[in-house]
Amino acid sequence: MARQLIVLWAASSPIHTATGRFRPPPGAIDVDDAEPLGTIAAADELGYYDPIRIRVRDCRRGGVDDRVMTRSRVTVLMANPRGFCAGVERAIQIVETALNQFGAPVYVRHEIVHNRHVVEELEGKGAVFVDCLDEVPDGARVIFSAHGVSNAVFREAERRHLPFIDATCPLVTKVHREAQRHHAAGREVVLIGHADHPEVVGTMGQLPRGAILLVESATQAEDVAPRQPDELAYVTQTTLSVDDTVAIVSILKRRFPKILGPRKDDICYATTNRQEAVKRIAPRCDVMLVVGAPNSSNARRLVEVARHAGCRQAMLVEGAADLDWPAPEPVRRIGLAAGASAPEIKVQEVVAALGERFDTAIEESLGPSETVRFSLPRALNA
Repeated sequence: MARQLIVLWAASSPIHTATGRFRPPPGAIDVDDAEPLGTIAAADELGYYDPIRIRVRDCRRGGVDDRVMTRSRVTVLMANPRGFCAGVERAIQIVETALNQFGAPVYVRHEIVHNRHVVEELEGKGAVFVDCLDEVPDGARVIFSAHGVSNAVFREAERRHLPFIDATCPLVTKVHREAQRHHAAGREVVLIGHADHPEVVGTMGQLPRGAILLVESATQAEDVAPRQPDELAYVTQTTLSVDDTVAIVSILKRRFPKILGPRKDDICYATTNRQEAVKRIAPRCDVMLVVGAPNSSNARRLVEVARHAGCRQAMLVEGAADLDWPAPEPVRRIGLAAGASAPEIKVQEVVAALGERFDTAIEESLGPSETVRFSLPRALNA
């Protein structure tokens, strides 16, 4: 039989103030508005995992005695590795070094990486982010983002005599070179990726229009109709779901046995490692939080991976401000992962918010050590 609780909530109370975003569950009474206090009704034990519960022994007009606030015990499982990859670190360092070397402003075409916190920090140092080169004044220095750009963007910068620095991740550049090599050998190229993602736009822009066929799903892989089925190769976006990509490649190989693939997987090491890290902890978690931006492909894939691995309540958050608490069941374990463009400061912000709400125990999961480092462009090493 469920215990009976009298659940009180006062908008002006220290309890409410201390918990920030705490919202009263159904049946809670705002004692600021209760008149008289003795009319407060008892409520059944709540199934919510909200830890703020006030147990009342004696309720009488004018006050409440023996109030005890309790917090649920929650283990926070930290995915490893998480956060910045070598390509993201390099891109940020390129902007910071250019600002130090050449002074502000330095223009950046597109977000240097898909994370608003990173962009705002660089804006504070003097970077100006634009969507196209038309927004860059004549003679101004411009940096191309880590996602890569099409050849048309390079040509436009050269035509306008804009000094530019290419911050494209070297692993994305590798995919560009593969596509160019296959095209030069007379092969038609299939690109596995998501339409309109900047990396895909940049890769497709390495070859003449129509030279690349875009495949986004297993269904499209079954339907794609290349002009040269016996002279075919594929490349992939670097931030895809590993499992989804394996399924698509399997279909392409079944339909086109002569299709050629990359010598080494195009999906980058960081994407793979972060997805494997989520797979290791997701089955143990009641909730999985992935820190990352809504437009971050690799962060969104981590949410999908967590759900496929058995954690149905997986969600993307940019930081603590995005946390939302309603849940129908008690929570004992919360997984915490971060996309490759999410800074650790945002992860720790979420950890702190969880610590305010729950009695937390932090458990760091084991994962591979990442030692990859990329050098800066020669223009910044001089």
